[in-house]
Amino acid sequence: MGKTALLVIDVQKGLDEPSWGKRNNPQAESNIALLLSQWRKHGLPIVHIRHCSVMPNSPLRLELPGNAFKDEARPLAGEKLFSKSVNSAFIGTGLEQYLREQDISSLVIVGLTTDHCVSTSVRMAGNLGFDVTLVSDATATFDRQGYDGVRYSADDIHKINLVSLDGEFCAVRSTEEVLKQLT
Repeated sequence: MGKTALLVIDVQKGLDEPSWGKRNNPQAESNIALLLSQWRKHGLPIVHIRHCSVMPNSPLRLELPGNAFKDEARPLAGEKLFSKSVNSAFIGTGLEQYLREQDISSLVIVGLTTDHCVSTSVRMAGNLGFDVTLVSDATATFDRQGYDGVRYSADDIHKINLVSLDGEFCAVRSTEEVLKQLT
């Protein structure tokens, strides 16, 4: 049986910019920090993903301050880091090869945003055969206007994405539930 890694996706300063709009789960970063501290305490593998946007107006472009990790999720020496320019943490990164080489077969996934990079990475991880847990209160998203002109709340988008992923690509759990499994 393989190991379980904590996969931390795109917890970057550029996602604090007001232009993104209203966000849900204001406690997501503190839950991510708690999970990181427990993973580190137990000596478990941690993998960080950084989005390096190629979009001209993105605050996540490599050369901008928004590309930096938020303080709560800053990688420590020895923790693996992959950079990506698309939604999936697996496309063009070497992540899958690294996980397989390290005998990591299970992932606990946290990060930003639920409906983009987190969802895409969860789906891909599930399709690649990894056992995936998505931490519901350690991910978040933003309000969004739909193709139909309707404004959808971040809470609704978040919940709908969790519902569509749970049982098909992953098991959705809370930070508390994941921490109980660690002990």
